[in-house]
Amino acid sequence: MAPYATGTSAPHTIDPGAITDTNGSEITVLASTRAVIEDRLTAATIVISATTGKIISIFHSVLEASSFPAGTPYTDYSPHVLLPGLVDAHVHLNEPGRTEWEGFWTGTRAAAFGGVTTVVDMPLNAIPPTTTVAGLKEKIAAAQGQCWVDVGLYGGIVPGNVHELKSLVRGGVRGFKGFMIDSGVEEFPAVSSEDIAAVFEELADEPTTVMFHAEMIPPVSASIGDDVQFSLPPLVPSGPLDRYQTFLDSRPSSFETYAIAEVLSLAHLAPKLPLHIVHLSATEAIPMIREARAKGVKITTETCFHYLSLAAEQIQEGDTRHKCCPPIREQANQDGLWQELLDMNDSVIKTVVSDHSPCTPNLKLLPAHVPGAESGLEASDQSNGDFFSAWGGISSVGLGISVLWTEAMRRSLPTDETLRNIAMWCSVNTAKQVGLERQKGALKVGMDGDVAVFDDEAEFEVQSNAMLFRNKCSPYQGKTVKGVVRHTWLRGRMIHSREAGFSEKTGPVGRMLLEPRAKAL
Repeated sequence: MAPYATGTSAPHTIDPGAITDTNGSEITVLASTRAVIEDRLTAATIVISATTGKIISIFHSVLEASSFPAGTPYTDYSPHVLLPGLVDAHVHLNEPGRTEWEGFWTGTRAAAFGGVTTVVDMPLNAIPPTTTVAGLKEKIAAAQGQCWVDVGLYGGIVPGNVHELKSLVRGGVRGFKGFMIDSGVEEFPAVSSEDIAAVFEELADEPTTVMFHAEMIPPVSASIGDDVQFSLPPLVPSGPLDRYQTFLDSRPSSFETYAIAEVLSLAHLAPKLPLHIVHLSATEAIPMIREARAKGVKITTETCFHYLSLAAEQIQEGDTRHKCCPPIREQANQDGLWQELLDMNDSVIKTVVSDHSPCTPNLKLLPAHVPGAESGLEASDQSNGDFFSAWGGISSVGLGISVLWTEAMRRSLPTDETLRNIAMWCSVNTAKQVGLERQKGALKVGMDGDVAVFDDEAEFEVQSNAMLFRNKCSPYQGKTVKGVVRHTWLRGRMIHSREAGFSEKTGPVGRMLLEPRAKAL
């Protein structure tokens, strides 16, 4: 092994002969004057085994190509930033069953475009959902030969499937998700408090995480969710159904706070079981989560790129590309999420994810004048921008780092610190959330050689050539964003180049990450 192979020291010069010993295997070398290495922004030279795809050496300086054996693939990316490949821990790929919405081939290519080297697929919107071992096997079969990045799978919790959960853990699911409100698809019904209690008792000692779409309709409410459109006074809609504020009024922050309070009330049933709230939207829920953590409850939460970059006040009538649940809230709420996120020592928000939840354009009911509406079709009576009837979900996989960087720069956040924070939010902590922290999420000796080469100065306009997901329907279309992923490396192989596209020679080399999770230390 070469001296300094653990990256604990940084020679400015080195004897070229000192790093020829790579156990006979070929190597690939990536270097830059800027790289995020274990929470430091530093010059680095990263040596990756071409046999195992693992990082075998890191040097805290830019070594010349001549320092390595003749013929070694070597790229100095200075001044671009070497980031650990992003781990998007919340993606809906929908295959099998709704592949016309999204699929492994298109979804993972879109991920690679944006420096995402690992995605974790949610258990619903595919048919069958991943709520049984049989469903898990169908999902795995459907993915074969189609993955451009590495893929993990979540299991689902629904009424009556408690007996399947331990077998799903053994099958390698990265965690479980349940809905506390109607999911929008009939094959994935919401769980009750009794169901949750049974799940906690079943999984209390298992190496997994249980996650919740935390929205519930309070017993007494000024709104009743999507059903508000059919209600009689006083629960009638607050305005026209194509006005975003009407939809926002129907899903207030109390939906989230009530659901999270319910989860916390049951947490004592499984005190060692990690819990997680997906796509936190409402800042009002933050104090109760912080209080629970202070009392020892093992609970974390995530938020999404869209909650950190889009605001209710800016959403135009009928633009249902912005519909998601929980909803995009006001600018003041967005500011509060950023404030919490930037408290790196004590924030309850540990991760930022896409929640890529696509559908076919017709299900968005977009009026003809809105970008992303069905091409060549006249607006029908149904395509009227009805926020209540349209499918809820934001399409953004592969755009997240650029969206996040753009917003951070708009807020004049410090460049170097933000680069380190993004690596923490989108790589280190997301990998830990799904039990992949020994393999993914950091540029570290022994980890997979997953690297996103990030140009923090370049800009691009989000159009079809940047939306590689199957259906080109996203609220980011037409926006100019800052920050471009120039190259994406997966286990030491370049899988995407911004200039040259995808490596057809390499092909889809992504793997299914199905090793059972290790018990937490």
